[in-house]
Amino acid sequence: MTLTRDPISPAALLALVSAPDCGGTCVFFGTVRDAPEDGGVTAIEYTAYEPMAAAELERIRAEAGQRWPRVRLAVRHRLGLVATEEASIGIAAAAPHRDDAFAACRYVIEEVKRRLPVWKKELRADGTMLWVDPQGRPAVVGPG
Repeated sequence: MTLTRDPISPAALLALVSAPDCGGTCVFFGTVRDAPEDGGVTAIEYTAYEPMAAAELERIRAEAGQRWPRVRLAVRHRLGLVATEEASIGIAAAAPHRDDAFAACRYVIEEVKRRLPVWKKELRADGTMLWVDPQGRPAVVGPG
């Protein structure tokens, strides 16, 4: 479980979870989308108090490990400026059977979206910005 300012590599995530006893692997990437109905997003800037966010990521991993003990997990969440179409989060889950891999992957993304203390500033095509809190609620709109 890592916070990073670098692009997320699918191959690197897969390498972290691959194992001879894992027959099912699930990979999820959350990408920055344009959202023209919201004024056109060109990028999102992600910020966090890193020690707190890293600790929460580890708690989420530990919970998933308790629920699905044979699942191998890797998570990368971007910080900094992430352009439209780039991944802001990548999750890989591998397990002996696909059901557990899918379930663990889904659990991690839902808990990250619900609990991870990462804030985002949407940069819009018209030059405005919108701060969004960790639960996805708009906080402040203003000039870029």
